[in-house]
Amino acid sequence: MAENLLQITAYAPTLGIKSWAEDDRPREKLLLKGRAALSDAELIAILIGSGTAKLTAVDVGKLIMGSVDNDLNALAKLSIKDLKKIKGIGEAKAITIVSALELGRRRKETAAAARTTITCSTDIYNYIKPQLLDLPHEEFWIILLNRANVVMQKVQISSGGIAGTVADPKIIFKKAIESSCSSIILVHNHPSGNTKPSAADITLTKKAKEAGLLLDMPVLDHIIFTENDYYSFADEGLL
Repeated sequence: MAENLLQITAYAPTLGIKSWAEDDRPREKLLLKGRAALSDAELIAILIGSGTAKLTAVDVGKLIMGSVDNDLNALAKLSIKDLKKIKGIGEAKAITIVSALELGRRRKETAAAARTTITCSTDIYNYIKPQLLDLPHEEFWIILLNRANVVMQKVQISSGGIAGTVADPKIIFKKAIESSCSSIILVHNHPSGNTKPSAADITLTKKAKEAGLLLDMPVLDHIIFTENDYYSFADEGLL
């Protein structure tokens, strides 16, 4: 009889989060110990709210983090379609996760939106990071500065595919003239992580430099952005 009872216990399905010790429940844990005490999987569990018949919300959170090797930057790149491939994640939960990550990205953008003075290429990289981080495709932006090199605004010029995007100098300087800026910085990202400029990048930079000189709106730099590094045309003596 005892042996049968042990067998039943061994094969019984695991109970849900409500049966756990209070310290082990994500919401209660956050209230008792603070948000920093929660793992990434536990924070995701709070977002999605529930698991499946066989998996707790924390289990599903662990599956999600495991699918990206516990890399939150990689998680931020997943689409709703990608997330729905993970067991326990339907469209509503995928939308919740994507929305939470987007809020985090916008928080970074808000922090960078304060009055910013550009003094070097690193300043440019850090300023534009909220716009270009985690993107799976190329985008081209310009940063418009006043005479004191304070950022007036940033403007997206184009958005393309994985291989590249087209930036028309006429559109670049139309935006610059409309803003009455004093100088311009060009920025685009390479999702591949390769910072080396292409022949098209070099040609565009040369054309933009010449146009800027004619219009008295000099191009101060052209930054090729990647997640971990960047290439500065100015630093390399190409402007």
